[in-house]
Amino acid sequence: MSVGMEGRTTALVLAGKRDGATDPLAQGAGVTHKCLVPVVGQPMLVHVIDALAASDRIGQIRVAIEEPAVLDQLPQLRGLIATGRLAPVAAQPNLVDSVLTAADGAAFPLLITTADNVLLTPDSIAEMLEGCKAQGANAAVAFTRRDFVLAAHPEGQRKFYRFAEDSYSNCNTYWLKDRQALAAAETFRSGGQFVKHPMRIIGAFGLLNLIRFRFGIGTLAATFARFSRRFRMTIAPVILTDGAVAIDVDNERSHGVATQLLERRAPMMQAAE
Repeated sequence: MSVGMEGRTTALVLAGKRDGATDPLAQGAGVTHKCLVPVVGQPMLVHVIDALAASDRIGQIRVAIEEPAVLDQLPQLRGLIATGRLAPVAAQPNLVDSVLTAADGAAFPLLITTADNVLLTPDSIAEMLEGCKAQGANAAVAFTRRDFVLAAHPEGQRKFYRFAEDSYSNCNTYWLKDRQALAAAETFRSGGQFVKHPMRIIGAFGLLNLIRFRFGIGTLAATFARFSRRFRMTIAPVILTDGAVAIDVDNERSHGVATQLLERRAPMMQAAE
C-alpha cells in the first residue's frame, strides 16, 4: 500500500463480467468489458476510480477484473497503479467469491462498489462512511429515496423497494467493517439484484423477511434490524442524499441518463478546480 494510506478505507470496485458473458453495452461499444464502455469520453471504470481517488477517506483501491492487464491499457490509471494506490485483483466466477478474493490481505474497513456506478462522488463516499460510523454498523448498504432519484433525473430508475414510510433505490455501494463482516457478503452470492429477482431474498434473508421486504411491510430501518438479528451483526441502511448515485449504467436508457448528468456536472467541476 502506498505511503499515507494507513487508517483509510480500502475500496473495492467490481469490474468483472457477469457469468463471464460479454455485456450488450460492451458489444455495442466494441470493447471487451462493460467497465470499458465510454460515458462522456471516459471508460465507466475511470469515472468510478476518479471519484474514489479524489476522496481523502479512501486509501488503496482494488479492482476485481478477470484480466488485470486490461487496466494497463488505460493511461488514466497508470499513475495510480505506479504508486500502488490502485491494484488489480483477479475476479472470480461469482460476485461473493470476487469480494472474498479481493479482500484477502486488504486493510479494513472495505467499501465495495461497481464499475458501472459512474455517478459516484467523493461527497457521497463521505456521506456513506459517516453513516456507517454513526450507526455503529458491522456492514452497511447504501440507499437513496425515490424522490431523490427522480429529482436527479425523471428517468433515473423505474423500480424501487417500497417500505411503509417511503420507497428507495439501492446505490450499488456496500461497506464492511472487518473480516467478520464478510459473512454478510454471502447474501449476494446469487447476484444480489433483488429488485429484478425477488425470490433470491428467500435464501439470503428468510421467507418472512422476503414477504415484508417485497411488500413494504414495516420501515426500512425495521427491516434491517431483522436482517441484523438473522446475521447476528449490525447491518445498517445508509440513506444518501444524492439520488444520482442510484443510477448505474445497465442499458442504453441509463447510459443516456448518466451521460446527461455527467455533462451537466462538468461545468461545476471545472469551476471548483
